Amino acid sequence: MDKKTALTPLQIGIIGLTLITAVIHLVPLGIMFGSAIFILNGLGYLGLLGALLLPIPFLLPYRGLVRWAFIAYTVVTIILYFVMNPDALTSVLGLL
Repeated sequence: MDKKTALTPLQIGIIGLTLITAVIHLVPLGIMFGSAIFILNGLGYLGLLGALLLPIPFLLPYRGLVRWAFIAYTVVTIILYFVMNPDALTSVLGLL
C-alpha cells in the first residue's frame, strides 16, 4: 500500500524559501563572485532540503536531527555573512 502525505503550508514555505536561497547562492551571485564557499553553501541548502523531505530510508529515523541541522546551517550562514562582510552591519544596503 502506497502512503502519500500532503505537504503542509509550513513545508511549502520551507521548500520555497530554501529554493530561493539556493538559487541566489548558485545562479547569479555564485557565478558573479565565483566563490566556492558561496556555491557550496547553495548546494548545502539543497542537500539538507532533500534530506529533510525525500523518503530516504536510512535518514528517516534521523529526520528530527536533520531539522535541527537545517536550522543550525541557516543560523551559521547568517552569522558568517556578517563576519565576512562587517560593513553590512552599518551599510544601508548591507542586507542586499
